[in-house]
Amino acid sequence: MRDRVPTRVSVRTSTLIESFLDMISAERGASANTMDAYRRDLLGFARQCAQSGSDLAAASPADIRSYLEGLSAAGIKPSSQSRKLSALRRFYHFLFSEGIRPDNPCATIDSPRHTRPLPKVLSAAEALALVEAARARSDDSAEAKRLHCMIEMLYASGLRVSELVSLPLAAIRGTHRVLFVRGKGGRERMVPLGQPARQALQVYLQVRPALIPRGHDQAAQYLFPSIGAAGHLTRRRCHQLVKQLAIHTGIDPDRLSPHVMRHAFATHLVEGGADLRSVQTLLGHADIATTQIYTHVARERLKQVVEAAHPLARGARRNRP
Repeated sequence: MRDRVPTRVSVRTSTLIESFLDMISAERGASANTMDAYRRDLLGFARQCAQSGSDLAAASPADIRSYLEGLSAAGIKPSSQSRKLSALRRFYHFLFSEGIRPDNPCATIDSPRHTRPLPKVLSAAEALALVEAARARSDDSAEAKRLHCMIEMLYASGLRVSELVSLPLAAIRGTHRVLFVRGKGGRERMVPLGQPARQALQVYLQVRPALIPRGHDQAAQYLFPSIGAAGHLTRRRCHQLVKQLAIHTGIDPDRLSPHVMRHAFATHLVEGGADLRSVQTLLGHADIATTQIYTHVARERLKQVVEAAHPLARGARRNRP
């Protein structure tokens, strides 16, 4: 069994963290990935408290500020600092609501300032080239048919990689025109699949039995079964397969990941005129503000097109001193 808490963290601290995680799992439907992230962030701060002779439950605002300053000095990105602070806020709100402490020490602490970078995105030509490369190799083996199906589904549906690899076989119903996806917070949504993705899925389903490990009954319930402990293909393996395909296609693998395929799906929809509410629903975003980043991506791409192609912009570059 995995040791979930280091020995230098007290039993009381361990118990409080696990009680908090039980709460967000039961009341908010937090996923396993979210639970692991909260546990890591809380234990990281708990270790610092233990090293300084303090205690997680009794930490002061000064302790938390010192922790964030240490993260900044270590080169941790503001976005990661904000995530860790968010975990602490929720944890101390839990302690306050349970009457374990009289305040939330994070209440007066502002999140680190940062500008949200525009997501990496493929051009439509690159995305189609990637799909074509996967399709061209799909006759090689059952694994190749699986990869073709995964690439088609990533670009056709905008699924998160965790959603894709953990899809149960039951998510595909009837004529395969839609997927029933359970995303963050346990929210279920319907995601339509276009004809190319449906065809790739039907071909893959014919060879899928050959990929189910013998003696692993749990794996049989997943669309992409695997011999691993989870019973399905891991996110890490999916990343590896996508990057290998990028190299085969002539795309820089550093520019490509399953999440970049999700960004491409959303950006190309916005560029094609899709309204943000529809894109929000398809992506499973709880807040439309998260979806609005794709309008900025589309504008930036249009700006680059104008600067690269318009005669006046080319002339301005030639006349620069």
